[in-house]
Amino acid sequence: MTSLPRVFCIVKCQATTHGEKKWHRRKQGEDVENWPGVKKNDAISRVYTVSPRHQECYFLRLLLHHVRGPTSFEDLRTHEGHMCGTYREACLLYGLLEDDEHWNLTLEDAAATKHPKQMRQLFAIMLHTCEMSNPAVLWDNHKESLSEDIHYRVQCENPDMEVLYNNDILNEALVDVQDRLQALGGSSIEVYGLPTPQLNEGAALSTEMTRETNYNSEELAAFVAANQPKMVHDQATAFNIIMASIEEEHGGLFFLDAPGGTGKTFVTNLILAKVRQKKSIALAVVSSGIAATLLDGGRTAHSAFKLPLDLSRQESPSCNISKASAKANVLQRCKLIIWDEATMSHKRAFEALDRTLKFLRNNDKLMGGVTVVLSDDFRQTLPVIT
Repeated sequence: MTSLPRVFCIVKCQATTHGEKKWHRRKQGEDVENWPGVKKNDAISRVYTVSPRHQECYFLRLLLHHVRGPTSFEDLRTHEGHMCGTYREACLLYGLLEDDEHWNLTLEDAAATKHPKQMRQLFAIMLHTCEMSNPAVLWDNHKESLSEDIHYRVQCENPDMEVLYNNDILNEALVDVQDRLQALGGSSIEVYGLPTPQLNEGAALSTEMTRETNYNSEELAAFVAANQPKMVHDQATAFNIIMASIEEEHGGLFFLDAPGGTGKTFVTNLILAKVRQKKSIALAVVSSGIAATLLDGGRTAHSAFKLPLDLSRQESPSCNISKASAKANVLQRCKLIIWDEATMSHKRAFEALDRTLKFLRNNDKLMGGVTVVLSDDFRQTLPVIT
């Protein structure tokens, strides 16, 4: 097909006397230069009707009526050299779909007078019955209004903190929209270009999860941009090694040995901010309550990991965390654990954490594949990482 000139060379299907079908080249039209027996015409024969509910087939049919001389399916969804991922996207770039401004105004009016549950019902009806050109943009424009009641509920459950809109809140709203859409007999929500909702595993919007994800990404990014250039050589070396382990998901156990005054807390807070600005979970724990105030979001290790109180009497201790609990959900999703004043803790505390992480994450790597950074002061002259 790609060797033919960029014209429609349509073949024609004719029934034989025996009811069988046989393909014949087009016999009417103009001759194609240098292609004997090949005819061209401005007609593309019969194109079957497609319901708009069959989204990609409908958009493919739309493109066939407007794109001249395609030589392949890939060529059909290529616009000015850019190959689109879907036929819908190609139709948007060709300007074949209507503007969604009136649907945008509809949701704006609803946000001023309707409950978020009613808005989600309206949005589901719009997805099912209205041929919106880009529902994903409408979701991005109104996702906070569509999930306002969920945000309010989480804020009431956590009155001691200012809860921000996060992925778990928006995910719960998407799950509700999908349920309402399917109740109307509609397709799955992914068909409309919206994010795929993840079914909550029982603890996605718990206080534990909210505490560890309720960080302002813009403020953290500004903090990192302002302070990362201030690091000295040894601090930058430790920072880069740890961040590489996190980003490449190598996991591992590191020890940051830094005497007082060498900037250990500065580096650890910078690492925490770098991880959290990407909406990943980073836990900061210490062995004593006073030191917890020095780390952003710091807690004691016993509080965060439910460590046994009688570590010295147990041969194989483990943390008191159920696999279906909120704490388990946090540990399963976390990318980094920083444990300050590590030398003040019993060695079996680290063994218990290692054993628990392997169990919760179904991973036999050290610390279940999580990057764990231990830190303390061994009175060295410069901070080093081992």
